[in-house]
Amino acid sequence: MKLSKWEGAILVLTALFLAFTAGWFLRGNTSSQPLRVETQRRLEITETAFPAPTPEAPREKVDINTADAEALKGLPGIGEKRAADIIADREQNGPYRFPEELTRVKGIGEETLAELLDYITTGEETQ
Repeated sequence: MKLSKWEGAILVLTALFLAFTAGWFLRGNTSSQPLRVETQRRLEITETAFPAPTPEAPREKVDINTADAEALKGLPGIGEKRAADIIADREQNGPYRFPEELTRVKGIGEETLAELLDYITTGEETQ
């Protein structure tokens, strides 16, 4: 019995289909464990690994109750607008009793305050 080209092609395609189907159904019968991805660990960068450059940071602490705009602009994260806002807030609400009160100025949040705490004072020595 002789097969035509079409019959041979159909026979080969049928064999490939049956082999693929058998492999598909038999693949789940292996004893290997499924792939597990650990999601609980996080990469954390410590502050000592990448210290923030602060070339414009002042050497002495700046008294935020008496400093002018130029002195305030020397603080990290404080530009011309925020320096003016600090002075306006100080004039409107009175002097700062604690450095943490600086957060009442719009645009100064917890992160900015954390950067400033080493460089600012309220002029009062705490004991």
